[in-house]
Amino acid sequence: MDLKEHIRGIPDFPKPGILFYDISTLLRHGPAWKAAMARLAAAVRPHRPDLLAGIESRGFLVAAPLALELGLGFVMLRKRGKLPGQTIGLDYALEYGADRIEMQADAVQPGQRVVVLDDLLATGGTMAAGIALLREAGAVVPAAAALIELTFLGGRGRLDVPFEALLRYDR
Repeated sequence: MDLKEHIRGIPDFPKPGILFYDISTLLRHGPAWKAAMARLAAAVRPHRPDLLAGIESRGFLVAAPLALELGLGFVMLRKRGKLPGQTIGLDYALEYGADRIEMQADAVQPGQRVVVLDDLLATGGTMAAGIALLREAGAVVPAAAALIELTFLGGRGRLDVPFEALLRYDR
């Protein structure tokens, strides 16, 4: 099955000049979504994760069902102030400013293997920050993955772990 047939390009969203790769068309097509999860499971399984971490918010849509498929737990990496209880966080630079990513302080145990997932890898800043935050908490991050990689933005080069993407777009 060609999963690209289930990704819709929306020009000029969220602003003029941007081509947005919309995964909602993939999510609502049961056989394609099931194929995507099976392919991601095959890519992630060799890294022997104990947990999967999803980056807010569309990364949750990838990591949670994949964790279920693999029989693993799921950890949320969220924007500032979105998680209850004690949190730990990391401030990081973006091409247009700064942001913060947080997780619950007890989400991972030292030495646990955690693979980070998102729907899309663009510049790599948020995924790199998620990896760094998990490491600060004592996790081992053997890999990261996404449904889509925008290769022309070079995000893979900002990651210091193996990275897998089901689909790649050169523009």
